[in-house]
Amino acid sequence: MVKLFALSIFHKGASEARLLKTTSDLQSFSFFQRGTVNEFMTFASKTIVERTQPTQRQLVKQDAYICYVYVRADNLSGVLIADHEYPQRVAHTLLTKILDDFAAKVPADQWPQGTEATIAFDLLPAFLARYQNPVEADPLTKMQNDLDETKIILKNTIEAVLERGEKLDDMVNKSEKLSLQSKAFYKTAKKTNSCCSFT
Repeated sequence: MVKLFALSIFHKGASEARLLKTTSDLQSFSFFQRGTVNEFMTFASKTIVERTQPTQRQLVKQDAYICYVYVRADNLSGVLIADHEYPQRVAHTLLTKILDDFAAKVPADQWPQGTEATIAFDLLPAFLARYQNPVEADPLTKMQNDLDETKIILKNTIEAVLERGEKLDDMVNKSEKLSLQSKAFYKTAKKTNSCCSFT
């Protein structure tokens, strides 16, 4: 199952990145591991932000996890940590949206000295919950999945027709709707193992 573990917002300063807000969902880890995992994710996120240039996006793989990073031109930075199955396009869309919402609600003069305690932005947990299922959160992903399901249904329907004893060769030969040229094309294509080889 696709899993989104953490979202964080940083301000990238000249020497280091400052954590402004973070949230995580660590239910898949044991109670005793959660503090350590959270600490390591914050450390890794901060390190990657510090090594990412402004206006750049990065994707860093570590074991079973992927860390998506986006540093804007104004040094406001977002980090998303997910498993390998999380769609890349959705991750980058989410980071852009979070940073845009943060910039609209929190004045830029608060970023350089801000901390989690002083910054008023409580939307990260809602984003984390909503985007746990990227298909529901992102309309284009949902549309693509619907199209994939349609292709599977169509493929299964054609296979089901052929399994009932009907053969495509017989159907083509008996068809009165196909011209002699189409029938000849089908036979030639089948011999050369081209697009019309269904059997």
